[in-house]
Amino acid sequence: MISLTTTVKREIGQHFVFGFHGHEISEDVKVLIRDYHVGNIIIMKRNVQSVKQVYRLVQSLQQVAKESGHSRPLMIGIDQENGLVSAFSNTTASTDAGTQFPGAMALAATGSPEIAEDCSAATAREMRLAGINWAYSPVADVNSNSKNPVIGVRSFGDDPDEVAKYASAVCRGLMRGEVAPCAKHFPGHGDTYVDSHLALPVINKTENELMETELIPFYTLVKSGVPTIMTGHMALPLVTGDNTPCSLSKTITTDLLREKMGYGGVIVTDCLEMNAVAAPYTPQRGALMALQAGADIVMICHTMQTQVGAIEETYVAIENGSLSLESLRQSGERIAALKVAFADLLIRNARLSAESYAASTALVRGPLPVINRDDGPVLVMTPVPYYLAFAQSVALRVNSRHLVYAPLPMHGQGQLPDEISGALGTASAIIFVTRSADRTSWQIDYLRRLLQEKRGTTHIIILASCGPYDMVGAPDIQEPTLASFEYTPSALEAAAAVIFGEHEAKGRVPVSL
Repeated sequence: MISLTTTVKREIGQHFVFGFHGHEISEDVKVLIRDYHVGNIIIMKRNVQSVKQVYRLVQSLQQVAKESGHSRPLMIGIDQENGLVSAFSNTTASTDAGTQFPGAMALAATGSPEIAEDCSAATAREMRLAGINWAYSPVADVNSNSKNPVIGVRSFGDDPDEVAKYASAVCRGLMRGEVAPCAKHFPGHGDTYVDSHLALPVINKTENELMETELIPFYTLVKSGVPTIMTGHMALPLVTGDNTPCSLSKTITTDLLREKMGYGGVIVTDCLEMNAVAAPYTPQRGALMALQAGADIVMICHTMQTQVGAIEETYVAIENGSLSLESLRQSGERIAALKVAFADLLIRNARLSAESYAASTALVRGPLPVINRDDGPVLVMTPVPYYLAFAQSVALRVNSRHLVYAPLPMHGQGQLPDEISGALGTASAIIFVTRSADRTSWQIDYLRRLLQEKRGTTHIIILASCGPYDMVGAPDIQEPTLASFEYTPSALEAAAAVIFGEHEAKGRVPVSL
């Protein structure tokens, strides 16, 4: 029997996307994120007043997740197809939300996939400004039944190849704006006259017939690497052998989409509070069935009690083995990859920043000595007391002491302060930081005095923390010198990594010295 540890509960929480009520963060959603570790939130039209308000709301949600120990940010989704389904767009009641762009059929009417891509990129940029990173779009349903009550103009048309073309354009546009697209409603909601919000549509088509129409856009999107796909609540008895909704069916979710079509991204269900699922199963039971069928994330949009019930039913299933924890963890790896790509923007940017600073640190004069961390303290000497981050970077690597130096008396010819002289006796190395030393002489004068008084075996490394010109006027000083080109904490952290041999100095000085 599996023990429901906090780690297991955190894993389970990643497999749900829940909605909530209000324009500000509610106590209900705080509980879901904090106590049930829910890793994904859907923003509904009811949550949107303006771009600024949504931004504040999303930041509040992400802050709760961070304070609650989530290892990655939340995926924040929204139904933003544009056109009639535009949860983020302006309304007559509010003109401070996102821009209203044409929906699917209107975009197809332009005859221009480029327009579709550009509109999607524009709406993605607006959503991203507000912190939204997941759009439940494009609609990849082929509207082959003109009496369809729920898809209609939300579809790009009744030609599967044209639908594939425009759905692909929307995906490209959303991804240009760094928002994850979600193609829906697999395996196709176009050939029905029943609205799954109200009842279960039954489509009497074989798998071969689906291949000829409904599945063509999804095949195209799978091949192009669409990051997420939403399963719909329709029955395909000639494929599955019964009237189980596709979103709850292993035959559809795993056998068809995952295995036959080779889809490796994240599969999310449509909202399980729709009557197509809620009436025959309840959303709670439907959530478990969907996870057992192979869905990665299940969606419940409206009711706190139902949301909690679904998670608690999943707890029971993990404990009794009717839902495999190992399968859930494998599914969790797909969710984590989605978050790395679309939610962990700051983390990805921090990685890029670190790599860029590491590539910029330049060796002006070398080679650098090897600093043995067991030989004694390293002195970090800076010309102003604002290098605390750099001093901390060094302290994390080796026993060190931060000393601030100032102009010596007697026009730079005076003695070193007792504190400095005393510290030289035990120091194994000195990192002497300069800052625009070519413009004033006192830092170089201080360095010359330091070189005279240091122990013979004490290494000195000069770090020019702004311009690389600091030692140009001091040809008598031949100590190893690094240039960081700026004294930002990130640049100085990269310099510390070079000094202690963690990285090579790969930069080059782009000026003549």
